[in-house]
Amino acid sequence: MKRASLQENLLYHRKLKGYTQDELADRTTVGVRTIQRIEKGEVQPHLQTVKLLAVGLGVEVDDLLVLDNPKEEPINRKWMLLLHASPFFGLIIPLANILFPLFIWINKADQNPIYDIHGRAVINFHASMSLLILISLLLFFALPGLNFFITGFIALIALLFSIRSTLSAMESGTYYYPLSIPFLKKKNQ
Repeated sequence: MKRASLQENLLYHRKLKGYTQDELADRTTVGVRTIQRIEKGEVQPHLQTVKLLAVGLGVEVDDLLVLDNPKEEPINRKWMLLLHASPFFGLIIPLANILFPLFIWINKADQNPIYDIHGRAVINFHASMSLLILISLLLFFALPGLNFFITGFIALIALLFSIRSTLSAMESGTYYYPLSIPFLKKKNQ
């Protein structure tokens, strides 16, 4: 049975065999603390350690390791870059910061849950920032002069968090978009 990660696979097969962590350590030359850290996801063990654990559990290495399709990784990175970086077209074309990621999200969300999650975050953030900028521009009538600084501050925040999240998505697959109104809510599964 395939699970989502090495830590889940190890835990699943160890419990399936009815072994405690100590018993598995006795059956291999892998220490109890190492097994604990692998199962908690704190470390990524060497292949030799995975082989020893597989032998100790009486399973194949493939039953523990989750091997990614190497052809998918560049595609993921390209789409993630496009999804997170496409809002920068909004600096040239009005509302492109929302429309471009929206079109990408509509086309890719069903193919991979990561695109769905990241797409919603990007669209929610940029829609929220656009709404805040519109409100700050309307403040011209109430606070002439001051609204210029508010609008500039919001635009700067949007730019900085867009750059940060784009880089973070490319390096670690994470993002951080604060002040987002959840216009596109997560699907109930």
